[in-house]
Amino acid sequence: MHMNKGKSIQQCLKDRTDYAQNPEKTDGGILVSSYECDPKLVEEQFALAKREYQHNTGRENNNDVIAYQIRQAFKTGEITPEEANRIGYETAMRWTKGRHAFIVATHVDKAHIHNHIIYNSTNLDCNRKFRDFHLSGIALHKVSDIVCLENGLSVITPRKPSERSKRTVYPQRKSYREEIRESIDICMEQKPKDMEELIKLLQEMGYEIKRGKYVSLKGRDQKKFLRMRSLGAGYREEDLEKVFSGESAFTPDPKQQRTDENVYVKPEPKVDMLLDIQAMIAKGKGPGYERWAKVHNIKQMAQTLLFLEEHGLRDYDELSEKARAASERFGEITEKQKALEARLVEIAALKKHIINYSKTKDTYAEYRKSGYSKKVFEEHREAITLCKAAKEAFSKIEGKLPKIKELNQEYSEVLQEKKKTYAEYRQAKQDMKDLQTAKYNVDRLLKSEQSKEQDEKQKTTEQTL
Repeated sequence: MHMNKGKSIQQCLKDRTDYAQNPEKTDGGILVSSYECDPKLVEEQFALAKREYQHNTGRENNNDVIAYQIRQAFKTGEITPEEANRIGYETAMRWTKGRHAFIVATHVDKAHIHNHIIYNSTNLDCNRKFRDFHLSGIALHKVSDIVCLENGLSVITPRKPSERSKRTVYPQRKSYREEIRESIDICMEQKPKDMEELIKLLQEMGYEIKRGKYVSLKGRDQKKFLRMRSLGAGYREEDLEKVFSGESAFTPDPKQQRTDENVYVKPEPKVDMLLDIQAMIAKGKGPGYERWAKVHNIKQMAQTLLFLEEHGLRDYDELSEKARAASERFGEITEKQKALEARLVEIAALKKHIINYSKTKDTYAEYRKSGYSKKVFEEHREAITLCKAAKEAFSKIEGKLPKIKELNQEYSEVLQEKKKTYAEYRQAKQDMKDLQTAKYNVDRLLKSEQSKEQDEKQKTTEQTL
């Protein structure tokens, strides 16, 4: 780890160690251990050792390595987080021979448990530095393998280059704009009345909103805001305003959507509704419209008959039952999806309260010891307010308070279920639309036939008279 331009040694060290000790990744900071340093003050102690080294040797630290990092991963499901942290500590001790201070942070936010080991380049006596050497990576690999084998863990079996499999197809990553477009799709299914209601739904999904000349959005993992006008046709503010005003339907440009198998692509409509030609003519439509509408109705009736044939629907009662069942299933999936989305919001809020509480509980304890002094409250208003809000949220939870790791796991499971449900939701909606449209067209056709029969009977009666 080298110094970043424009930053001090301590600032650079803090950036690295803060990431390693992130409470959301280390079970609230429980899975962090250290040797000859305090994890909370590690950047200050590392920097102090470097100042002492400079004083003892007279050498400058310019363009020098300030620390080293080891990343050590384990096979999924083979080790507990606590055991992984112990293995990481033992590996670091053997590698540094106990001559350098280090921290071991075990991350549990991914499917595979892994360690981030950061050790000071300056030794404990502050008179020498660790120097990387030729093939040090191979030497470190062997040290890690020995520790893992001694503890009955798996290691990667070395293979010749000719035996190694090469990945030629790389999974395509969704861009942030694609994720925003998918989120807008989900919100638009809930039929918002205007842009304000759409923005409110996006905020409930976890997006930050920035207003100005243009509306900008930022998701949970985004580093910067993205303007809605950059999302492409169908998702720009002016396009959505036309949808809300009734000028156009919500039909985003398919060129903006990915077409790989994991992303939903809106299918072409199989069946469309028959038009009421007489009603439209009565509103002032001309002969040209009448000719087009008749051709359209003939095509759609042919499509309807093909649809009924493909699905084996030759009985009207069966068609009615299928349309009713499809409508009920669509309603059930919609309710399930809303429940999953609500749970995601609850988990995110609870995680935030747990993290806030761990940061502010000591301040609140001092406030309570002071007899709830107004002076202390004003000095630490924000921390005390956050702690109170967290305690109030905890009081509403029945049973034991879950850990960050458990919440992360549940959030991941609920999110996967929501994605799966959304695919089912899309399919259920399409099935319901196709069946109801087919039933509507059959009803129109039967009504038209009955009307023709009545006209024929009336003509026959008039001729007889």
